[in-house]
Amino acid sequence: MTSKEYLSQAYRIDRVVKAKLEQVQSLKELATTASATLSDTPRSETRNVRRMEDIIVEIVVMKDEVLADIATLVATKREIADAIRDVECADCRVLLELRYMNFLPWGAIASAMSFSKQHIFRLHAQALEKVSVPQET
Repeated sequence: MTSKEYLSQAYRIDRVVKAKLEQVQSLKELATTASATLSDTPRSETRNVRRMEDIIVEIVVMKDEVLADIATLVATKREIADAIRDVECADCRVLLELRYMNFLPWGAIASAMSFSKQHIFRLHAQALEKVSVPQET
């Protein structure tokens, strides 16, 4: 695994967490907007009478998955922070933290550090070389 792949793990997990939170929100909205429709048409014999229960169960399952993913995200961020902390160059550390811990875009990093984007890209390449990636077990 390259330094960049290692440092990017937290971003990917963060995106998964956010996607699942959006799914939970969507399920909650579905559950709260479910209402009976009054009609002269007879009800279907095959309708799902436990639809609301199924939605609630799905919400609980998704919330459990989100909590597990958040725990993974916290542990991964802790590992990445340790790896970044070991980088000796202060500017490199700041850049790596802004990019891989705060998930800032390049322009925001350049602005925050008062450097040009081109300099940020050069500094990033140097910083990646200084990151020690833990060995996979």
